[in-house]
Amino acid sequence: MGAKRGSAVKLSGLKATEAPPERTKSGIIELDRALGGGLVPASALLVGGDPGIGKSTLLLQAAAKFAQAGLKTIYISGEEASEQVRMRAARLGLSDTSVQLGAETNLRNILTTLEEEKPQLVIIDSIQTMWADTVESAPGSVSQVRAAAHELTRFAKRRGLSVVLVGHVTKDGQIAGPRVVEHMVDTVLYFEGERGHQFRILRAVKNRFGAADEIGVFEMTGQGLAEVSNPSALFLADRGTPTPGSVVFAGVEGTRPVLVEFQALVAPTPHSQPRRSVVGWDSARLAMILAVLEARCGIPFSGLDVYLNVAGGLKISEPAADLAVASALLSAREDISLPADTVVYGEISLSGALRPVSQAENRLKEAQKLGFTRALAPSNAKQSAITDIQVSQMADLGSFVEEHFSAQKQLHVGDA
Repeated sequence: MGAKRGSAVKLSGLKATEAPPERTKSGIIELDRALGGGLVPASALLVGGDPGIGKSTLLLQAAAKFAQAGLKTIYISGEEASEQVRMRAARLGLSDTSVQLGAETNLRNILTTLEEEKPQLVIIDSIQTMWADTVESAPGSVSQVRAAAHELTRFAKRRGLSVVLVGHVTKDGQIAGPRVVEHMVDTVLYFEGERGHQFRILRAVKNRFGAADEIGVFEMTGQGLAEVSNPSALFLADRGTPTPGSVVFAGVEGTRPVLVEFQALVAPTPHSQPRRSVVGWDSARLAMILAVLEARCGIPFSGLDVYLNVAGGLKISEPAADLAVASALLSAREDISLPADTVVYGEISLSGALRPVSQAENRLKEAQKLGFTRALAPSNAKQSAITDIQVSQMADLGSFVEEHFSAQKQLHVGDA
């Protein structure tokens, strides 16, 4: 380290001696939920999402709300001229808010402006368009993105303001640029959704001030993004009469229970290699479920194309969806509809055993709220105090097929 001695670091105990920073709520409940309860001063946020998904619309609406809440807010656009942002604001009905606009990509000029204006919230759209004149590379390069993110984050911490960085994503859905940027910031939010659906999901994948995997649900309308207070009802709104392959999964996203519909289609394949197509779920986990059904239950899917979809454009990642997927596959293969008042959840192990999942009580409460009266769950799950829902518990996947699915098949044959 050389002969020069450094300064001693001031140390303190783990017990807090000062009150936690006070959050500022935007009034957009779904955004505040994803943030963990509101915006924290001196914090850095990174928001990523596919092109055209609505990132700029969401952040312009958020900027207007935070400005109305009393924060001095500046919106810096590196991709659009100020007049283009004003046109969007007029379409959203936000022209009369006190948000200050700027169109600039030079990082030195932006930091000078922030020094003079002393805002409390700054939105940079986007970090890939920023360039520092101290770095000899093109805007959007790894070194430029790293330098710009570092300078803006350090400025936010030093001056006590909050900075929101918009990030482009790659074709794999990852935020473009060095992964170190995600380590620099306090919160990373992904704005997800399918172009063909009006639903948008704001998902917190990292949050130093709240729960990770928390979600906020929005609906894209002609007047911008509208928050959805009851996403389960929205995701199941177009379900109608249950059909073979349709199963309702009682899931949990962050701290919020969400009911979504899994849809499966199983059909003979004309090809030598059957297709396995998945939208909204992990394709590797689908392969595992198919293998367990064949190895532990003797139900083969060879020679059959398998298509699986999560209705509404939501992406499900929790293992608790295993049993719902298996139910949808069996329902589609046998051409049998499960009862309309039934929800399903449970994790499947490679041995075929059904494992309990967390927050079973919350899942059942959400199902009860939407009128469901039956649930299929692992047998060793915690007993629920909710008496309005009949919970059918099974120890393994074989028991599930025998005790529930075989009975449904007999009923189906009898009706025919």
